[in-house]
Amino acid sequence: MNQISDNKGLNVLDVLKYLSRQWKWYLLSLIVFCGYYYYNYSASPFTYVKRQTVLVKTNTSNTLSVAKLTRQNYYAPTINVNAEILQLKSKTLMGMTVEKLNAHINYGIKEGLRMNELYKNSPLRVDFVNDSDNYTKFGLEIQPNGKVRFSQQTESELFEQDLELNKIQKTPAGNIIVRKSDNAGTINKFINKKIIVEKLPLDVAVNKYLANLQVEQMEDVAMLDMNLKDQSPDRAADILIGLVQMYNDESIRDKNKIAEVTADFIRERIKIIEQDLGSIEGSIENIKTSNLGLDVKEAGQQYWSETREYKSSSKDLEISKKLVEDMRQRFIASNKDELIPSNTGLLDQTIEAQIAEYNSLLLKRNRLMEGSSSNPVVEELNTTLRIIHEGILKAFDNVIMGYNIKIANLKREENEAINRARSLPSKQRMMLSAERQQKVKEELYILLLNRREENAISQAMEDDNIRFIDAAYGPNVPVSPTKLTKVALGLGLGLIIPTIIFLLDLIFNNKIYSRRDVENSTSVPVIAEIPLSKSVKSASRGIIVSEQGVDEISEAFRIFRTNLGFLSAGERDAKVITFSSFYVGAGKTFSILNLGVSLSFLKKKVILIDLDLRKGTLTNRTNVPMPTGMTHYLADSKITADQIIYKDRLGFPGLDIIPVGIIAPNPVELLLSKRLDSLIEQLREQYDYILIDSVPLGIVADGSIVNRVSDVSVFVIRSGVMDKRELATIQKVHDEKTLTNMNLIINGVNFKKLKYGYGYSYGYGYGYGYGEHLDNKSIWKKLKAFFQKA
Repeated sequence: MNQISDNKGLNVLDVLKYLSRQWKWYLLSLIVFCGYYYYNYSASPFTYVKRQTVLVKTNTSNTLSVAKLTRQNYYAPTINVNAEILQLKSKTLMGMTVEKLNAHINYGIKEGLRMNELYKNSPLRVDFVNDSDNYTKFGLEIQPNGKVRFSQQTESELFEQDLELNKIQKTPAGNIIVRKSDNAGTINKFINKKIIVEKLPLDVAVNKYLANLQVEQMEDVAMLDMNLKDQSPDRAADILIGLVQMYNDESIRDKNKIAEVTADFIRERIKIIEQDLGSIEGSIENIKTSNLGLDVKEAGQQYWSETREYKSSSKDLEISKKLVEDMRQRFIASNKDELIPSNTGLLDQTIEAQIAEYNSLLLKRNRLMEGSSSNPVVEELNTTLRIIHEGILKAFDNVIMGYNIKIANLKREENEAINRARSLPSKQRMMLSAERQQKVKEELYILLLNRREENAISQAMEDDNIRFIDAAYGPNVPVSPTKLTKVALGLGLGLIIPTIIFLLDLIFNNKIYSRRDVENSTSVPVIAEIPLSKSVKSASRGIIVSEQGVDEISEAFRIFRTNLGFLSAGERDAKVITFSSFYVGAGKTFSILNLGVSLSFLKKKVILIDLDLRKGTLTNRTNVPMPTGMTHYLADSKITADQIIYKDRLGFPGLDIIPVGIIAPNPVELLLSKRLDSLIEQLREQYDYILIDSVPLGIVADGSIVNRVSDVSVFVIRSGVMDKRELATIQKVHDEKTLTNMNLIINGVNFKKLKYGYGYSYGYGYGYGYGEHLDNKSIWKKLKAFFQKA
């Protein structure tokens, strides 16, 4: 008993045994969690997944034959796949798709606990007139008479009314028109069934679909994997396909904007050149008329042959310079947020490439600004556009400057040739000038006509930016919720959560529950464990042991009295036994009473002494009038021992008691009296056992004073009340011999709820066939006893 156990940790088998004793809580936890998750499964709508694979057409992957007809693709900017992904996931694009498909209006029917989405399978369709984009929810029930019953739960009552099909009806949900859908052939299946119509605000629906949409690039190729989760597989497929189609439509619309701006510019230039040609041709006619039909060409043949080379070069430079100046003036006059005409063929390839890049970036920036004006990509594009704009302007100036230098040189040389031909008539020079202007305008006119046709062909042959590889596909099998997953989750949580709670309680609960808790931390011997009994409160005076009893309490006190006999073997008889504890309520008085009664069953003479002069708990427990007691004896030398000994007052032969008397104002002085020592010596000769109920140790000095008359000190620990950290104090009391022959008993041990698999059973009636067993009872009594224990 004095040996400390070497195993101070928790054994795995002990923990498992402790957890197995909590099976009722595990069963309750499994019922709660499994029931909740099965209900959650039954009430959760099914979710389906549809996916598709698309190809983003880049400059290298676009093999459209329009590139062979026009030069527009030569200057097409490089396509950024990440930017295309951002556009596909933009709120604007999703909003147009949802609005086109009316995907923000849900049609559901409740089957069991679950609400199933009908989408296209709904026999009815609802059109909202003067839609305010507010949330609303109501029910439609098809009646046998062909009408539709409208119902909506308001804050105070249920509103119902009958609606006619294909007519505007005023309802609490607004003005609506109820129509038969394309799936109206199955309308008979929905008679007297309520269809729940739920209209979400467009922004809410867009955010919901975007949250369930995933767009990812496949490895390093310009292919995208798109998937969408929704409660309807058909709606998920329609949204995926509609999203790409809407993107392509918007992309083509942007390209057509550039083509339209270019066509307008070419149309204006053709109109101006037509007017110039008419004016020049009129001048030539007037010159010939005034010259009476003189052939100016023949007259100036010699001049023409000398200046032919200069004229040809000057003509080309004049054309190029004129076009560049026109483009520059239009470029300066235009807004920086407007598109610049491109692909006119009037500029060199460097400026054309810069203009094409500027238009492409401007369109991309405008699309991104529709989703969010604070997008960092927009800021980067604005910077790039500003740089390109400045570069184009500088390029115009540099080209014009170069043309001016070349033209000046050619003019100088041409003037020299003209000076040599001054002998020609002035009208001849006018004729030549008019013919030269006519030639320039004619060539420019033909060039613009060609560009107009090329622009029209390019506009007619615009191709989609994204092409379907695998359109929306996937099985019409829900991916969630799954019954197995929900039940498994319920089983897992039902087992894990109680286990965590019990293990945390096992780890952080620092209370003493059994002999093992004490023996792992102290060397003070434990001579008894008193089981917890529900009959203590109802028992008379707290005495529950019986002479022939086979219950746990009686067996525990039999073991207690047997171990007391071992303490005195070979030494002076351990007659005087003092009971103490740290706190009130540990069970000292209960232990003294029942031990005294148990000893009396052995025909021993036992006396109980109440030395708790401050409270007199033992005296109060007996409920027997005893006016003279210990305080009178210690305070008055005239009172004898026989006057304070009350025989057989507890109803058990051989069991006497000395009460406390009255509550003493000076208990310490009384207990220091020599009369206490003489009384104990006198009682040793008359009784086999003297059981003393002392005050709690450490609270007052009484316990240490009484210890001088003790042979054995029994320190009572209350199971589930005392902290394990106080065992160090008990060990210190034992080592310092503050109490004589100190031993421990643990009171109120609940062996059924011990945290370890370590404990005792008492009596043959608890497993050895002696006494009353459940096996001899009826099934009903067995069940009744089982639930009483539970």
